[in-house]
Amino acid sequence: MLSSLRIFRLSLSMLSSCAVCLVTASFLQAEDNAKPARKNNSLVAADASLALVVSDCKFSEGPAADREGNVYFTDQPNDRIVRVGFDGAISDFLKPAGRSNGMFFAPDGKLIACADGDNEMWEIDADGTHRVLFDTYAGKKLNGPNDVWVHPNLPIMYFTDPYYQRPWWKHQTSPQDIQAIYQVDRDGKNVKRLDFDFVQPNGIVGDTSRSLLYVADIGAKKTYVFKINADGALSDRKLFCEEGSDGMTIDERGNLYLTGKPGVSVFDTSGKKLETISIPKSWTANVCFGGADRKTLFVTASDSLYTLKMNVAGMK
Repeated sequence: MLSSLRIFRLSLSMLSSCAVCLVTASFLQAEDNAKPARKNNSLVAADASLALVVSDCKFSEGPAADREGNVYFTDQPNDRIVRVGFDGAISDFLKPAGRSNGMFFAPDGKLIACADGDNEMWEIDADGTHRVLFDTYAGKKLNGPNDVWVHPNLPIMYFTDPYYQRPWWKHQTSPQDIQAIYQVDRDGKNVKRLDFDFVQPNGIVGDTSRSLLYVADIGAKKTYVFKINADGALSDRKLFCEEGSDGMTIDERGNLYLTGKPGVSVFDTSGKKLETISIPKSWTANVCFGGADRKTLFVTASDSLYTLKMNVAGMK
């Protein structure tokens, strides 16, 4: 027969075990069913859940959407470009792909790719055929074009040219004397160095509604904004926010989406951070809007591609 003290201790033990079971069960149920807590004014759709779409990459980068909303992204170490149709179909679009990194669709439907396998800029047709637009500045090879934005109304594009040593390169030093941003004609002619006051420029995107160009200096952990003049020249450089970015995109309201370790950080037009979209990877490389209604956010992160339904569409 148990003593009163032993009965009391046993009862406490059983209650503790039950409590642990209840807490564990509640936690697992919440983990299975709950969506991230969001503010009422969140840019993320209220019923949205982060969806893992592709997970077999070595390093995913460069998402870009065509006119129909199909999204193409790069898997640079595997030297391929992957196509994700707005109907959900996934397929390799181009392999090999020049070790493409950042990409952007031009108004004529051609895909412009920063192909740093040999430090080139490619123009890719719908059938996967390509031509090299350019690969030098001032008679020297580019460092390695990283990200590009094509102006929809002017026959020009802008690109960043940082230096990241690639395992597939034979050279071990930077071909150019600095890391800078450039302007070039849409046909690949007249490459101009615009600004070299950067540590390591990376992400780049334009806001045509306000004639602005955003450039992230990932090396300095800052993002800058320029005025795009009528002739395409840049002026009035200003600090936009104290946060760098790998890749970036912009929505129809002019909000800027930056990537990196915290996930996707969203800033309004004044440079105020609105929210951070958490991504369960150590690095978020790039982002774009796609889908038939352009209200799906596509995020490349480490070895994966994620999608998330939004309350806003990407900027046209």
